[in-house]
Amino acid sequence: MNPIKKDLLDVIHLCVVEVFEYPEDKRFHRFFPMKEEDFYFQSDRSENYTIIEISIFEGRKKETKKKLLRLLFERIEKELHIAPKDIEITIFETPACNWGIRGVTGDELTLNYKADV
Repeated sequence: MNPIKKDLLDVIHLCVVEVFEYPEDKRFHRFFPMKEEDFYFQSDRSENYTIIEISIFEGRKKETKKKLLRLLFERIEKELHIAPKDIEITIFETPACNWGIRGVTGDELTLNYKADV
């Protein structure tokens, strides 16, 4: 495994836990690595160019989402030395009723965290 993967996962996880007030053990991450010949991006980006997509229930405040984005840029640069110009982050918000988790829809699920921070 590429050593940066675990470090990147740790940084993302800690930022989400801090800003979204998630439980420490709520950790669902995936990597979709691409071969160099299958990944095209602007010439002013480096080989560190990374796309991060975060899927969440809707309900978080605009300020909270912006705080998460800023913290991710800051910590990824500080801890992994990846410049903000090489990071692209999208937060996808979906109504809870559009999720299916553990046999129920997301709006019927009992969460151990708040989605309205």
